[in-house]
Amino acid sequence: MTLYQTYFREKILPRVQKPARYLGNEINAVSKRHEECSMKVVLAFPDLYEIGMSHLGLKILYHIINAVPRWAAERVFMPGSDLAEILRAEDFPLCSLETVTPLGQFDIVGFTLQYELSYTTVLHMLALADIPLLAAERGEKEPLVVAGGPGAFNPEPLAPFFDFVLLGDAEEALPEVLRLLEANGDLPRRRRLELLAGVRGVYVPAFYREERDESGVYLGTKPVNPQFPPTVKRAVVADLDKAPYPTAFIVPYSDIVHDRMVLELFRGCTRGCRFCQAGVIYRPVRERKKETLLALARNMVRNTGYEEMALSSLSTGDYSAVTELVNELGVELAKEGVSLSLPSLRLDSFSGELAREVQRLRKSGLTFAPEAGTQRLRDVINKNITEEDLLVAVKEAFAAGWTSVKLYFMLGLPTETDEDLHGIADLAKRVLQAFKEAGGQGRPRVTVSVSVFVPKAHTPFQWHGQLPKAGILRRQQLLRQALRLPGVHFQWHGAETSLLEAAIARGGRELVPVLMRAAELGCRLDSWDEYFRFDLWQQAFAENGLDLAACAEKSFAEADPLPWDHLDSGVSKRYLLREYRRALRGETTADCREGCLGCGMALLLAEEDDKGVCTGANLD
Repeated sequence: MTLYQTYFREKILPRVQKPARYLGNEINAVSKRHEECSMKVVLAFPDLYEIGMSHLGLKILYHIINAVPRWAAERVFMPGSDLAEILRAEDFPLCSLETVTPLGQFDIVGFTLQYELSYTTVLHMLALADIPLLAAERGEKEPLVVAGGPGAFNPEPLAPFFDFVLLGDAEEALPEVLRLLEANGDLPRRRRLELLAGVRGVYVPAFYREERDESGVYLGTKPVNPQFPPTVKRAVVADLDKAPYPTAFIVPYSDIVHDRMVLELFRGCTRGCRFCQAGVIYRPVRERKKETLLALARNMVRNTGYEEMALSSLSTGDYSAVTELVNELGVELAKEGVSLSLPSLRLDSFSGELAREVQRLRKSGLTFAPEAGTQRLRDVINKNITEEDLLVAVKEAFAAGWTSVKLYFMLGLPTETDEDLHGIADLAKRVLQAFKEAGGQGRPRVTVSVSVFVPKAHTPFQWHGQLPKAGILRRQQLLRQALRLPGVHFQWHGAETSLLEAAIARGGRELVPVLMRAAELGCRLDSWDEYFRFDLWQQAFAENGLDLAACAEKSFAEADPLPWDHLDSGVSKRYLLREYRRALRGETTADCREGCLGCGMALLLAEEDDKGVCTGANLD
């Protein structure tokens, strides 16, 4: 054992409340001798172990890197308050789980930007690791700090903290990055970054600067010299069926949020919901073959011992062979005592046959997302489902034996009125009535969960501002009154966390000092109610001459340059603007499987030797 391992495990670990978070020797964890490895990567998730270990992306990256014998991938999460205090008091650096190696001794520290409210936690983890926060202050021997995940599509509020950002799918881009760094480890830091900037999907923030006019108005983010492209194009894996996928998931000793096997059916979505960032940044749809999925599932069961498997995608019911897959997979899993869950279903792809098959395998609640209470507003957001779709789906479910249904909605959507909110209560009543009409047994339970709409970069609603706090609170109170119904349970999200999320999600580098100050004030783990301090965030914004509410509520003009325009998701700004205008007119857009809509994705794929996953007709 190293001195770090001995001291941590004998002197520190016995003093923490949940030591199972930090053991690093769980089933299927991989520990390699660093002296035998040419590239050492620590995958950092800026949240507690229970959240980070539930994230599929981390599992995929861990598998990809460790599949190469000469490369090592380890994990690190934000420590709980008790351990963080001990580390600070004893000047003991934040270390990886597997080998208790200080983060500063790795070649790469890779952060997943999954959620805006985790951003100051990134800074806390760097500080605990004694790694300089700003990339410009890091020396030649210090690790390269990289970001990936959904937040990578607008990393500008954190840009100076990262040496580079990986935009898009990592299955092919990450190995290319590691091979390049492996072959050029003796070069100066800046030269290595210059080489990385030539890799598809790699964005080096230091090579781009914000331009502003004399009055401070933002004019765009441009490369510092012509050597670097004006826009960084996202990395895309064209053939997901051949992409590496883990089957030996790490099995934690303690409970985590999603403690089960996860089988990713496909990536992407063709539906075109206008609020959905994932539906843009994960285009186009790429499916795994049924035979591939069955083989992966068998190996997962064999390697983990889990008793539940979840089928994962943005909309599981849209998988082209979902009923056959559920049928065949269900038979195999039942023999092993493993249950099956489908956590993401669209109303218009949920059939009676699928309802009966899933109910046979697992008797739990079903979740659907109408998103809005009236057809008018569903047309605005291009949800493209009807009230009849909802009622048919829940009747099928109730007839198959379900008694519990959860419905997801949003408030604060563009053009929303009180009538749209009352429509949510009306739908809940109709679902209760559908239970009776379907001959349901027992007492029905309808959970209505209402989140606050947050405008996101790279969506048609990126120009639209967040609803003010007073408006959010008034709408939540209206719904509390309207949903006081027997058999209905109402859940809602906090207004203040939603405002902060919106302020960061569409911010630029003007937020860099805000995040630094918020971290200094102690802001971290902000998605947890016990840690969130809205007053400190307001203070951090104010001390830097900004108003948090104004940042969240800001709307952009159509001609305005946006802080993320230099990062290319593959879907053109022209297409997103067209969709925004159609939304304001209440016009729907068809599913792109019915004919190419010219979003621009096929053009991006053509540059990658298009392999036929998107036809590309009618490109704008």
